[in-house]
Amino acid sequence: MAAHRDSAVGEQGSDGGRETEKPTEKVPVKKKSTASATTSATAGERARARGAAGAKSAAAVEPPEAESRIALVRRARRINRELAEVFPYAHPELDFENPFQLVVATVLSAQTTDLRVNQTTPALFAKYPTPEDLAAANPEEVEEILRPTGFFRAKTKSVIGLSKMLAEDFGGEVPGRLEDLVKLPGVGRKTAFVVLGNAFGRPGITVDTHFQRLVRRWKWTQETDPDKIEAAVGALFPKNEWTDLSHHVIWHGRRICHARKPACGACPIAPLCPAYGEGETDPEKARKLLKYEKGGYPGQRLNPPQAYLDAGGRPAPPLGAA
Repeated sequence: MAAHRDSAVGEQGSDGGRETEKPTEKVPVKKKSTASATTSATAGERARARGAAGAKSAAAVEPPEAESRIALVRRARRINRELAEVFPYAHPELDFENPFQLVVATVLSAQTTDLRVNQTTPALFAKYPTPEDLAAANPEEVEEILRPTGFFRAKTKSVIGLSKMLAEDFGGEVPGRLEDLVKLPGVGRKTAFVVLGNAFGRPGITVDTHFQRLVRRWKWTQETDPDKIEAAVGALFPKNEWTDLSHHVIWHGRRICHARKPACGACPIAPLCPAYGEGETDPEKARKLLKYEKGGYPGQRLNPPQAYLDAGGRPAPPLGAA
């Protein structure tokens, strides 16, 4: 399916940081080069080694409460570089083959897991492969397919509504502009940036619940409004890093830095984290809290990218599998 590429995403605003004393350079962060000890180690093994070492020293190296703007930018970018090494295969965790499938899947992901969406959409797209097909669908039949995702009536209304708008206003193609995407039923800025970043290659920050939680734990911002978080964090990074940054943060939140009990003792960025100690600090106990491929379990996609499989990740089972 073709997709319009009319213009780039609108520029983000910026948000000021705390401007007090410059933080000390006491945070003992290891150099990325560990060739002497890990020449044949996998990225996962290197991550576990960094996590264990970081956990041992993090308690004594809490970042200062007051942090200059320059130090904040440096620490934030260092965290992103470390996460890029831990999750070099990070990708959107919704299965999709074209922009239409991605926008529908992202709308369906509200208030449920990407895994459940991925288990549900094969039947939906097999029956309604194009916006025109879904626009003309019987709502009751769509509701029955979407029932496993929760809030299926509201979601049915949204996906049929956005399909009608795509068919009538955009020639059956998903628009590649933020201002057009947010006009679609059920599509807000978060969904729009998922589509722009992953279907069109246009930078955007996806502020989901994981992203919000982690950037506040790391004290990148104290904002709670998603739009303000997006602006504040966007100001810390070059624009071309926004999409991958979103993947890194969200993957870390799902696998290691959980909401209720973060696995601090297995965290590769423990020395850089002001919230170290909120979760389990014992390395052995922390490793038992790891999820998805980090814990040896299947991921959320039924059809993940090859790079993920090469890194040891396993595809999720289809809906109804034992």
